[in-house]
Amino acid sequence: MSSRTRRWPARPAAAVLAWALALTGAVSAAGAASAADAVAAEAPQHSGGVSAVLGSEMPARSGAHLKKGGTSTPVAAGLYEMKVDGGGTVQTYCVDAEAATVNGANYREVSWGESSLRRNRNAGRIRWILQNSYPQVDDLAALAEKAGTGTLDPGLAAAGTQVAIWRYSDGATVEADNPAAEKLADYLYKNAEDLAEPKASLSLDTLAVSGRSGGRIGPVTVRTTADSVTLTPTAEAIARNIRIVDKAGKPVTTLGDGGQLYFGVPAGARPGAAGVMATANTQVPVGRVFTGDRVRTQTMILAGSSRSTATAGAVAAWADKGAAPAVSARKDCAKGGVEITVANRGDAPYAFRIAGAPHTVKPNTSETVLVKVAEDQAYRIGVDGPDGASTTVSGVLDCRTGDTAGREGLEAKDATAAGPPPSPSGTPGAPGTSGAPSGGPGPGGGGSGGAAADRDLADTGGSGTTPTAVGVGAALVVVGAATVYLLRRRRNAASEASGE
Repeated sequence: MSSRTRRWPARPAAAVLAWALALTGAVSAAGAASAADAVAAEAPQHSGGVSAVLGSEMPARSGAHLKKGGTSTPVAAGLYEMKVDGGGTVQTYCVDAEAATVNGANYREVSWGESSLRRNRNAGRIRWILQNSYPQVDDLAALAEKAGTGTLDPGLAAAGTQVAIWRYSDGATVEADNPAAEKLADYLYKNAEDLAEPKASLSLDTLAVSGRSGGRIGPVTVRTTADSVTLTPTAEAIARNIRIVDKAGKPVTTLGDGGQLYFGVPAGARPGAAGVMATANTQVPVGRVFTGDRVRTQTMILAGSSRSTATAGAVAAWADKGAAPAVSARKDCAKGGVEITVANRGDAPYAFRIAGAPHTVKPNTSETVLVKVAEDQAYRIGVDGPDGASTTVSGVLDCRTGDTAGREGLEAKDATAAGPPPSPSGTPGAPGTSGAPSGGPGPGGGGSGGAAADRDLADTGGSGTTPTAVGVGAALVVVGAATVYLLRRRRNAASEASGE
């Protein structure tokens, strides 16, 4: 983290609102039409949680030096603060010492498996450090006595904590400039114990389900640290008389951890899709990771949280006959790519293409395809069904720490400007294992000191991990569009109330 930062252009609220409303309109049209009329949709890959924006200041920091290759580079070590969409703030430390921050970048809460910590056997020790140091331990006098550091202030405590984290996250040789901060770093590093990965603030085990009309489609299971999660059907669901119900078919508006929801679709309903939005107010568990949303920026790990707004969305698609597909997509840092699973809950085979390669899923089976993508490079993968139905999976794969991936990617980019296309591979019902990996360009240089169940016979449908429905592809966007719209509206209201 050097003094350099990269700046990401701000998106005007009016433009975001117009974009969300336009997508919502497109979804309504696609949901009422046949698959042949569906337009290309962006498939969501995130199971839910907190979204936040990186601030421009570090509330607590001090100096340190990163030593590598015979050179010693000064870095700012300390806490970042991010403003949560919909309300709340989170404090984080960095787990990618050599990546640059992007001030104003959007971040998403993700699992360790979707970040550089997936490959890190010391991830649990990083969580221990977070739970046993500042700001979780705010009695600095007691912390100083326990660590034998001498007097600590917030800046020194934050710096020592960050240095200890880097030694595990990056395997870095890094030392705090101040002796007290260095002693704290040594204490935390030497005493760290292995802890389990924390639970998500809010997640849905499935982002899309599919099945037949005239029954319940699901289930979708809620996982949360909140006492209660509010369920709000989308406008399309209300308009088409799609109910959000429990296993017994009774309407449900709130659920707790482990609760399940279904989509009640009337018999005779025309083929289409509808969604539900889940919202909770909770504290994000210490140790949850935040990665850039479609932008390469420093990966962060949660050190402290106010009560914050967490959101998640799910979509149900239905048909009266034929194939009933649902597509799942998730990043897998261990495999260096994106896993796309297509499950077919219908009575006919479903033919589709992923990144141009043909595949067919038989009724009541699934196929998982691993698409290798380049580190630190934007990807866009097409999942194309019959009659023009199309879904895309896009984002940035950020799975490594340090600048090695960046240098490899720049060399590959010099060799071929456009870069190789995504490389699909796979076997029915199992993740793919072949396909040539490729490097991707990274930012290079240093980072910044900028801030911071069972089903009965009436149940229908199927699901996978974070799936999206292909047959009515455009309808999947409603969750993201509604989320953006509602969160922006809350943020604007909060700003007006505070006089900002």
